[in-house]
Order: sequence, then structure tokens, then C-alpha cells
Amino acid sequence: MPDLDLNLLVALDALLDEGSVTGAAERLHTSAPAMSRTLGRLRRVLGDPILVRAGRGLVPTPRAVELRAEVRALVSRGQALLVPHTATEPAQLNRRFTLQTGDVLLTAIGSTLVETVRAQAPAVTLRFLGEHLEGTTAMRDGVVDLEVGVIDHLDPETRTEPLTTTGLVGVARTGHPLTVGPPPTAREFANADHLAVSRHGRGPGPVDQRLADVGLSRRVVTIVPSFTAALFLLRETELVGLAPARLGGAAATALGLTTFPLPVELPEVVLSMAWHPRNDQDAGHRWLRELVRGVVTSQAGPSTAPNGSTTLPAATRPHAAGSATVAARATTPRETPHSPALSGR
Repeated sequence: MPDLDLNLLVALDALLDEGSVTGAAERLHTSAPAMSRTLGRLRRVLGDPILVRAGRGLVPTPRAVELRAEVRALVSRGQALLVPHTATEPAQLNRRFTLQTGDVLLTAIGSTLVETVRAQAPAVTLRFLGEHLEGTTAMRDGVVDLEVGVIDHLDPETRTEPLTTTGLVGVARTGHPLTVGPPPTAREFANADHLAVSRHGRGPGPVDQRLADVGLSRRVVTIVPSFTAALFLLRETELVGLAPARLGGAAATALGLTTFPLPVELPEVVLSMAWHPRNDQDAGHRWLRELVRGVVTSQAGPSTAPNGSTTLPAATRPHAAGSATVAARATTPRETPHSPALSGR
């Protein structure tokens, strides 16, 4: 089979539309002799004269008439593919987006995100997947459209955008000794029985290292695979857990739990979103990214104060005013600690 020259389609479309070698040449910004040679090539390829003389002009052959509509459609489709894609109104979208995120973020932003999508794009479906696909090729394979959370396991080509940062606070049932009175000391915190969150059953985390730095250790009584399960267990037990300061407080409060400042400093956790570069210019995907960016930052608030220092919302425990804040340093994605309260590792 001879090499395919798609330029012949463009020339054929012009010749059939203009009915003139000169007119087709002017349309395609070339010379009449060059267009005449192209017509000769088309005749050889198709085995048909294409245009024949009738009086002072040219008329299409039956074969040319048969091809005209199909050639026009092919050329129009090709031209549409090779121009920047125009923005699509959200209300016109009719597709499904798959987001991968942990239940910490889902409980914090899920309702706002879903209701905003319902209002702006009624025909869009959001499918949320847990973190079981983390470390796989799901994004590269097109299974996941957007990942949101603590991201440090990406393929080299993956695009990432930091959204906000958050520190950690302690959380326990209302009335727990650590939630009443002055903020707990490091020793009081370490002496409590703890609950950890990890999909893979891992207990130790950054808080254990910080306690070890001051000669203390904590006892982790139980490890659960999800943040939601942790909150329900904390509500019914004397255990102490961790929660993201900016995104976990609402869920804790809704379950009647109380948060309190940690007595040890921890690095802040960077929350980001990630996507495959094939979606960079997709109008629908850009709309989704803008929506997620807006919802996360509105729920979490600004990541840093004007002077560059990190600010956290006040803990919900009584007498929290004047207590020490958690985390004094924002981290880059590469430095992000594997916080069980956020990543669930």
C-alpha cells in the first residue's frame, strides 16, 4: 500500500468545492501549476479523472460526486482535531470522573464537592475510589482521573499541584482527661492509650519519633484501617487518636468528639492533587481540577499566615486558648511525612 498523504484529502476537498484548479490553488495558498500536479496525483491514486472539462470550466465525475461529502467530513474532522479545544460549559458535560482519595478528605470535602457538581453539571457522575490503588498504574491506565491527598508515589510524568497544608491535633471523646483543663504535657499524652490509623497495619509514625526525641513512647492499643472507623471507636472508648487540624475537626465535632493541641511539634502535611498529563488541556478535567482546588482550600483555609508562619484553627477543647500550636514547618511533597491520620498507610 502506498504511503498515505493526507494533504491529498485537503487538496481534493478544495478542488471539488471550487471546481477549478486556479480557485483551489488560491484557497490553499499555492500556485496553479502545483495544484495541477496535485490533481494529477489524485487521478493516479483514485484511478479517476476527478474533474473533466466542460466548456470553459471543470465538472466532477460521478466518482468525485460520490466522494465529495465524505471528503468534506474527513477534512472538517481533521481540522477540528488540530485546533485548541474550546472550553465546555459544565452544564453541558455528560461524563463520569473517578477520584481517588482517602476517607479523611472524603468526609471533609465530599458533600460540598458533590452538591457543587450537582448544581453546576447535573449530568456529571463522581466515582470515589479508596487508596487501595495507590502505587499502581491506575492513573496512567485511565482508571483514575484525579488523585487528592498526601501524594508521594507518582509516575515521573504525573502532574501534581499542592492545594494546602495541615497539621495534626489530638482527638478523644468529650470529657476524656486530655480534653479537660490545660493542654496535656508530652508525658500525659504519651501515657494515654492510643489508636492509630493505617491501611497496612503500621503503627509508628512521626509522633512516635517526636516522643522518642524527649525520651517518651506511647502505647498503641489498636490500629484501624480508616479514619471514619477511628472516630467511631474514639467516641466509645478511652483511646486517643490524631486528626488533621484543618479537615478533620468537623467530622470529630459531629460525632461529639473534642480535639486538643499536641504537646510535640510535627511537620505539616501537604495535600495535593495529581493527574495524568493527557488531561492537561481537557476542558472537563480542567473544570474538575478548579472545582476540587476551590473546595479543598475553602474547607481547609489558607496554608500559611501572611508572615509565613503556619496558623491552625483553635482546638475544640476547653481552655485551648493560649495552648501551643502543632507543626511549625510546611513541607514539600517529597518531605511529606507518612501521617497515618491522613495517608492511612
